[in-house]
Amino acid sequence: MTDESSIGAHKANWSSTLYNSSLGLDPEATTDISQSMNTNPRLTIGALSERTEVNIETIRYYERIGILPSPPRSAGGHRVYAKEHTQRLVFIRRARQLGFSLDQVRELLGLSSGRRMTCARVKNITEQHITDIRRRVRDLKRLERVLSELTSQCRGDEMGECPILEALTRT
Repeated sequence: MTDESSIGAHKANWSSTLYNSSLGLDPEATTDISQSMNTNPRLTIGALSERTEVNIETIRYYERIGILPSPPRSAGGHRVYAKEHTQRLVFIRRARQLGFSLDQVRELLGLSSGRRMTCARVKNITEQHITDIRRRVRDLKRLERVLSELTSQCRGDEMGECPILEALTRT
């Protein structure tokens, strides 16, 4: 009889492997035979960009501002990225997609690096971010109401006076 806990652990490991592979985080999930035998494949900036879906100039920017460590250079002077760079860049991309500022991303990275791991602080940062999102949503809804009102006053024909332009020029 199979132990249910070992099935659960195998299933969790399999789903984690599948998830990491789909993100390009699994070093064995490569079609390059020379890299598939390497447990820590080295990537060019172009390959890193493709794997993480982050623009090359953005990667360089993240290095300049210090949220992505500068990689070692090859003998030819090219950046050579490791698996850790890929993982960190995916983390940054996801955090940015969720609307976290670069300062918040920097703080989250510091908290996730194990130096000051505290779920309470991560939750606090996220709750502050949610509050900011809700404020922006309220502001956008207000803007929508104002613009809808202005649009409803405009006939949209070739008349000489436009209520929208008049509203924009009012002091």
